[in-house]
Amino acid sequence: QLQLVASGGGLVQPGGSLRLSCAASGFTLDNYAIGWFRQAPGKEREGVSCISSSETSTLYYESVKGRFTISRDNAKNTVYLQMNSLKPEDTAVYYCARRPRGQCLGPYDYWGQGTQVTVSS
Repeated sequence: QLQLVASGGGLVQPGGSLRLSCAASGFTLDNYAIGWFRQAPGKEREGVSCISSSETSTLYYESVKGRFTISRDNAKNTVYLQMNSLKPEDTAVYYCARRPRGQCLGPYDYWGQGTQVTVSS
């Protein structure tokens, strides 16, 4: 069974940090680019970041530039999202998704389970 499971979310105070993990099963992650998305209550899903399969490029959306870092460990079949300087507006369910090409271009073909991130004092 193909699975992308996001984990590592939780409750954190403003200015704090979390590291999210996106663990793949049923396929190997090394041939795919992986993106992170988030969706807050009452809002549409928005992109967060993307990393290419060869680690040659990364993409960050404007709202998280300078605060979030995406990385991958193909040996562990996992992609990470390090989130620093968290703000209340970062509160959302975070999802990871697979791109069938190795670059951060084109559509996503598989979406994973989300993890809740809550930033509040």
